[in-house]
Amino acid sequence: MINKISESVEAALQGVPDGATVMIGGFGGAGQPAELIDALIAQGARDLTIVNNNAGNGEVGLAALLKTGRVRKIICSFPRQVDSQVFDGLFRAGKIELELVPQGNLAERIRAAGAGIGGFFTPTGYGTELAKGKETREIDGRMYVLESPIAADVALIKAEAGDRWGNLVYRKTARNFGPIMAMAAKLTVASVHEIVELGALDPEHIVTPGIFVQRVVRVPRTATGPAGFRQAA
Repeated sequence: MINKISESVEAALQGVPDGATVMIGGFGGAGQPAELIDALIAQGARDLTIVNNNAGNGEVGLAALLKTGRVRKIICSFPRQVDSQVFDGLFRAGKIELELVPQGNLAERIRAAGAGIGGFFTPTGYGTELAKGKETREIDGRMYVLESPIAADVALIKAEAGDRWGNLVYRKTARNFGPIMAMAAKLTVASVHEIVELGALDPEHIVTPGIFVQRVVRVPRTATGPAGFRQAA
């Protein structure tokens, strides 16, 4: 019997190795799997490469992970915001490496890894520092840059509900990077607010099929906390 449900967030994060590339879903606080990030901190993996839309807010969630000093590199689109002091301090001190990727390119590079695409040409970034060292090509009179896929060892994502096979549905904008990250990782761990019986999810509403998910763990819905990271989204 296929049963991908983990009994706890600690169990769901077992086996994440040092040196892993870890994708973390979320757009700021929306859809960020805060409980899984906390479990990764407790689990202790080091020398990590993190792939996320931003570089953390305040002192919680992704920022708390960065603060442990166990992240070697971050690949993201928005590293600096008004409350990104943890990343800012680490970067200025030379303690973390940054790969800056435009948001559309980030999403497509992740999707390309999941879809088995070897690379793609995009006009975004051409003629800027972001295109240095990359192949360029003129297509129909417009210049493009070749971008490579981003794959991961682990993806930590948040969904609204799932079943024991790993099928997932999301809540509104909390969906963001979750579906493509699930496709691009060797091990996908999904936190959900509700685990339902097989067949309870409308097949037409399932966004992430269970084939892309290896572990599912239920976390209780909590009230909004600091910086909005514990919202019901």
